[in-house]
Amino acid sequence: MTLDDRKRPRTDMKTEVLDKSIVLCRACDLVVRKRALPTGVRALCPRCHTNLYDTPYCSVNGMLALCITALVLYFPANFFPVLEMHFLGSIRTTTIAGGAMAVASQGYWVVGIAVLVAAVIAPGLLIVSILTQVLIVKYRLRVPFFRNIYKKLLKQHSLLAQLSMLEIYMISIFVSVFQLSDYTDLYFGIGTFCFTMLFIMVIFMQREYDIEHMWSVLDE
Repeated sequence: MTLDDRKRPRTDMKTEVLDKSIVLCRACDLVVRKRALPTGVRALCPRCHTNLYDTPYCSVNGMLALCITALVLYFPANFFPVLEMHFLGSIRTTTIAGGAMAVASQGYWVVGIAVLVAAVIAPGLLIVSILTQVLIVKYRLRVPFFRNIYKKLLKQHSLLAQLSMLEIYMISIFVSVFQLSDYTDLYFGIGTFCFTMLFIMVIFMQREYDIEHMWSVLDE
């Protein structure tokens, strides 16, 4: 090794270590670039056939179907009545967005904004973000404009996923029904069905979404 080689910064080595798309075989130390796998398929080392990783992901068409279904359910889930209460001859209905506004109107602005962001705004942005990514990948929109949008959406995905908390609102609905069932007659509306299905679709969408695979598509 010459003196120039010692002074030369080892940027390539650092890049290989930090590159999450590369995996090292634990048996023969072969460097293998990770690829997205269909569900139930394992990646084996081409040299010694050792199991490297198992990362199931949904196909592009499957992700597109989940996103479109979630987007169709999003509007009735948030703007159609979730609960209908009959109490002493009076009938009251409530929606997800209306509940957040009602909490804010009573002076609890922080709680109202938190509910509005976690149950309405963030899930909608998450669905639109994943749908846009899938469309860019499916139709191979490789022009710089769409590549920049794709990068920004990937960078903001973790934040949107953390802000989307449909499960908390779902639990609060069950608690409210349990507490009010002794005092009033409760009826579920079309919004309840759509919100439940939206909750299921978002769970499957986040489960099948693989951000490492989406970044690797950008590299390719």
